[in-house]
Amino acid sequence: MASPAEALAARFRLDGRIALVVGAGRGIGRSVALALAGAGAELWLAARTRGEIDQVAAEIRAAGGHARAVECDATDAASVARVVAAIPALDILVNSAGTNIPEPFVEVSEAHLDRMLAVNVRAAFFVAQAAAKKMLESPGRKARGGAIVNIGSQMGHVGAENRTAYCMTKHAVEGLTKALAVELAPHNIRVNTVAPTFIETPLTAPMLARPGFSEWVLSRIPIGRLGQVDEVASAVLFAVSPAASLMTGTSLVVDGGWTAR
Repeated sequence: MASPAEALAARFRLDGRIALVVGAGRGIGRSVALALAGAGAELWLAARTRGEIDQVAAEIRAAGGHARAVECDATDAASVARVVAAIPALDILVNSAGTNIPEPFVEVSEAHLDRMLAVNVRAAFFVAQAAAKKMLESPGRKARGGAIVNIGSQMGHVGAENRTAYCMTKHAVEGLTKALAVELAPHNIRVNTVAPTFIETPLTAPMLARPGFSEWVLSRIPIGRLGQVDEVASAVLFAVSPAASLMTGTSLVVDGGWTAR
């Protein structure tokens, strides 16, 4: 018989589960893919840049895991549908694709707004929709339970200057998460958001390199440092694991205290 500690550790395992990580080529998505594979999940890695996800898949396989890389444009619903259709069954989705174009509200162009909505909202919607359909069709899934995690942001809970479009899109992701959680709960599919602060990634590197910007960010984080990708991945692993079996429709805010002020 397993000890209490062993039984608890087992609740964080994902053996026998199939996971799709969209935006898996770099940054948070890459770290999430590695964490889920390390917990025993079989990974399907999707991104627009094939070379990046091929590297992540190779890293997972080298560590004894199972992973397949599939090129996918998350903003193209047909591309998403083709990728999800190729997966034999699905237990876990991590919606990690996202972008940001920081600029003053009065300077936001139609093209920039459309881009932000396409990547952060429309893509998240259609990826989650395709994944939910696959989960509902997957044999034995209801007994195991399904899990969807949308990668949001602390900016989905607060406002900030020069980030009106980004804040708007990330608030939309929080609304999507809550509505999906209510609708999919009867099918034993849980839906949550993981909402990080500024994390050291290729996306944030140009912003953090601007004079004075890092100092401003650090002044807003009570813990006093930027986040790391593995800290976000740990939250995602918890959210998709059986350890979080009663958690749905909420947001895990991994922000070092930013939104506590």
